[in-house]
Amino acid sequence: MILALDTSTDMAAIALYRPDEGVIAEQSWRSGREQTTQLMPNVQRLMSLVNVKSSELTGVAVAIGPGSFSGVRAALSVAKSIAYALELPIWGVPSLDVLAYQQVAVTAAQGCAVLSAGRGRLVWALYRTRGTHWQRLSPYTNSTPSEMAAAVIQHETNVATLFCGEINSETAAVLREAMGKEAAIAPAAAALRRAGYLAELALQRAGQGESDNLETLQPIYLQPPAAVQA
Repeated sequence: MILALDTSTDMAAIALYRPDEGVIAEQSWRSGREQTTQLMPNVQRLMSLVNVKSSELTGVAVAIGPGSFSGVRAALSVAKSIAYALELPIWGVPSLDVLAYQQVAVTAAQGCAVLSAGRGRLVWALYRTRGTHWQRLSPYTNSTPSEMAAAVIQHETNVATLFCGEINSETAAVLREAMGKEAAIAPAAAALRRAGYLAELALQRAGQGESDNLETLQPIYLQPPAAVQA
């Protein structure tokens, strides 16, 4: 039984996942800046809803960003505490991978996972399924919407790209103006990060004999290029 936690942005998500059954319970909600106070009570309610005891947990999956500084750390802190207390393996999964996996793992379309970084900036990465394997095609990047559109066009032209995630109307307009019909915007409901997919990605790593070191597992933060150079 895997407990999956994601508080990378204002949207939080948790799930309980059993490999032979799939998602047992899942919850997503707009937490805003209340991730620290809301996460554990919701985990306890979700476990109670399906009569799962802490002793039944066999691992913890956590989204490690990029995302908001305090948001990413909220889930990571709780995940580490649970893994330490129950002596469970922990798997950190990039938040953009979670968002992309639920789109491109079931389609051959090229997808771009997008999360808000605040102040008009976005964090994003490009993905595509090739053969039977989905993969990330670009680095995790912090940029403006127009810079993102230009980078996607430069990467591969004449290929439609499905943009999913935290895309507001202004960003959608920029994408459509820059890319025309080559930019498709996922519906808001389909663009929601689901913790069930986070659990699946963690289990894929577990199947390869992988887990993360509890002490050294760190969040992924992306600063704008100028800030990095400074």
